[in-house]
Amino acid sequence: MSAADVELRGGDELLLAFTRALRAAGVPVTHDRAQGYLAATALLDLRDRRATWVAGRATLCASPDDLDRYDAVFEAYFGARDGLPLPRPAVPSAASPAPLPDLDATGEADTDADPVLVSASETEVLRQRDVATLSSVEKQRLAAMFATIRARPPLRRTGRHQSWHRGRVDAHRTLRHSLRLMGEPARISWRRRGVRPRRVVLLVDVSGSMSAYADALLRFAHRLTTAHREHGGDVETFTVGTRLTHLTRAMRLRDPERALVAAGETVPDWSGGTRLGETLRIFTDRWGQRGMARGSVVVVFSDGWERGDPALLAEQVQRLHRVAHRVVWVNPHRGKAGYQAVQQGVLAVLPHVDEFVAGHSLAAYAEVAEVVSRA
Repeated sequence: MSAADVELRGGDELLLAFTRALRAAGVPVTHDRAQGYLAATALLDLRDRRATWVAGRATLCASPDDLDRYDAVFEAYFGARDGLPLPRPAVPSAASPAPLPDLDATGEADTDADPVLVSASETEVLRQRDVATLSSVEKQRLAAMFATIRARPPLRRTGRHQSWHRGRVDAHRTLRHSLRLMGEPARISWRRRGVRPRRVVLLVDVSGSMSAYADALLRFAHRLTTAHREHGGDVETFTVGTRLTHLTRAMRLRDPERALVAAGETVPDWSGGTRLGETLRIFTDRWGQRGMARGSVVVVFSDGWERGDPALLAEQVQRLHRVAHRVVWVNPHRGKAGYQAVQQGVLAVLPHVDEFVAGHSLAAYAEVAEVVSRA
């Protein structure tokens, strides 16, 4: 191997380390963009700092939002020195996150090395933010991010069997194969019980105490409805407050904005009072015993503030738990630091629910979707 090849390989390793530093800073550098960057710099002189800077902006940045981050990491990584890029960046500004110490081969911190900066992307920060604290612009950005939630319907076993590559021996099919071969030994067929999607029922509290989360919860309900229908599943949505309203038809519209407008025209008790016990009794009497809730995964989105009798609420949740497969209670305050279940409504229902999870952010909604899929 020639000296030129050694120098080129070393330069590629340092440039790839630069792409990793960009990725850590929040720039979405994919493998294809990194290879394009290496191909572009191969045509340039690495000692030409401006040419290397232009090549990176052209190949590694996907949007105008990435340019400022790219410039900061480039300046920190290449520094003000001439020649090839440095393996470790310097601190770009006092507003940057706290540096992480480098470790040497023995695991000790290397105090002489320049620190590598790692910061969370704006998208990840927004996913963790409480929905009630977002501005109108941030809520618009968050609305487009609901499509990233992966949702699959929960499955249940059916009474019918289907062919499979393992499981129980399918004696009937195996014998038929043998008869086709005039009684000679044939391959063994296997079978298992079939599976089908399990119904999911969403009960969304739209009372005054939940008004800050109502828009996000309905967007999440629309996302579950769309995703589950793509896999053959069925999602039924209701709002609860001072009365019970069936919203499934509105949630089945493909466009989320049209679905929310249709929901707003259908629900008559936005930001009203809370009578969870009475509305759950109506739901169980009209929809639970008739079969919609029987064997389903029922998800209740509520903070538990009950104006009525908590004993009635506990009784109705217990009834619901007897007919449903699982009952999941999603409380937006559950994910906040220092939260304690002190509301009478929450204390009344906790003994009768299978899951008590948070529902205050996009990351929490993704976890709820996973809880439902695992049911």
